[in-house]
Amino acid sequence: MDGSTTNDAVLQTTRTYPWPADTIYQAFADPERLAKWWGPNGFSNTFETFGFAEGGEWRYTMHSPDGQDFKNVCVFVELIPAEKLVIKHDSAPRFTLTITLEESNNQTLLTWTQKFEDPQVANAVRHLAEPGNEQNLDRLGEHLNGSA
Repeated sequence: MDGSTTNDAVLQTTRTYPWPADTIYQAFADPERLAKWWGPNGFSNTFETFGFAEGGEWRYTMHSPDGQDFKNVCVFVELIPAEKLVIKHDSAPRFTLTITLEESNNQTLLTWTQKFEDPQVANAVRHLAEPGNEQNLDRLGEHLNGSA
């Protein structure tokens, strides 16, 4: 973990990876790869639709280690290869996830910013979302390292 900051409606964390920004971006763009690492530890995914284009829909179910299923509906709002992804999470809890990639000196700084529509909802899920986001970024790193 590089660091995190929060305000009432925003959860944010950063991570520096030893890979080019395009390598990281492609781990989000390829649904087969994304399904392998997306989510907190122990979760798996089933993707129903994955329209990786601006305005495209992403419908998936996250399967928790204890057998619960969590249906998700998202829209890809903005996609700039090797630079930025903006994903609107249209199912509860509603938020917009902005991922920026800044490459420098053979490393990439990833900034993960989750802006919730309702600060009360953000505060209610913070205790799960903050460690879950860190685990998600850990899993991305493991995937990129080939150990996932």
